[in-house]
Amino acid sequence: MAKRILPAIRDFVQILVDGWGKPGVCDEGGVRSLQFNDGAVQSSMRVSEPYELDLGYTRAMMGFLLFNDEPQHILLVGLGGGSLSKYCYHQFPQARITTLEINPDVITLRDEFLIPPDNERFEIVQADAADYLTRSDLHADVILLDGYDAEGLPKSLCAESFYSNCWQALSTQGVLVANLWGGEPNRGVYLNRLRGIFDGRVWWSKPRNSSNLIVFAVKNEHFYPQWSRLIAKAQTLGTRYRLDLTWVVKNMRLRVEPDG
Repeated sequence: MAKRILPAIRDFVQILVDGWGKPGVCDEGGVRSLQFNDGAVQSSMRVSEPYELDLGYTRAMMGFLLFNDEPQHILLVGLGGGSLSKYCYHQFPQARITTLEINPDVITLRDEFLIPPDNERFEIVQADAADYLTRSDLHADVILLDGYDAEGLPKSLCAESFYSNCWQALSTQGVLVANLWGGEPNRGVYLNRLRGIFDGRVWWSKPRNSSNLIVFAVKNEHFYPQWSRLIAKAQTLGTRYRLDLTWVVKNMRLRVEPDG
């Protein structure tokens, strides 16, 4: 009897595990969100403004403009509902947009979130970013790290080797932006890894009404922030792109551990 029951239990548990990681679409109050089975919102789109950034942390990630405001190639890790990918595609017509997404179930929902079809400057690639970034032919001006799954931040996307590969893939004026979830207990460790790889040129900021940490790592070895100039630049770019970049600058910190 036990030999018959155990395989049945194993199969039932596997069904639960497989189903738990499936993404779904939820519409409520004019907002369409991408959610996994635990109810965690992975992405959010205001139906009346599908090409704007709805969540505060995504708007804060656009702070890369303070360091490179004319990117030619933006590489995104994590598609979700495509908020960042769509925004970059529409706001930077001079740039090529490449988005890496490991989960094919997420990609199949692209039409639900009005994500553009692939074309000469917009592409969604189904790939493990940890493997993809080992390529030697990558050249990106901006890398946006927002790759999460149903269990949180994959360890492979915050390993020292992965951050090193990101540094290698960036142009000389390149910027790496990482979204670290507020409940991530090891984010201080990840910050120190980035500091080591980017020779200390790492700053972080917290979005409004969020415990997330948005980390900016700058490859340009000659860059050092002049805060008054960054404030002025934030005001100009913030007006152009309808972003509160002044908030991002004022909340940046240099070589300070995150609180929590």
